[in-house]
Amino acid sequence: MRTEKIAAKALERLNGDRYKLSLVVSKRAEELALGAEPLVEVDKNQVKPVDIAIMEVADGKVGLDTFVSK
Repeated sequence: MRTEKIAAKALERLNGDRYKLSLVVSKRAEELALGAEPLVEVDKNQVKPVDIAIMEVADGKVGLDTFVSK
């Protein structure tokens, strides 16, 4: 799937709020860069952490509730 379509799907998961998407992707990408294992099947040596994070959001594996406690 193309990156644009994945990003659109991820944005849809967060009700179209691009600020929330930015927050979730940046936090998850930081975790991935520090060594966290991806929640989607991908070669982490060939795909950037930000792209992996967007894929995880698009698949519903990571969301705002992952990083913000109520």
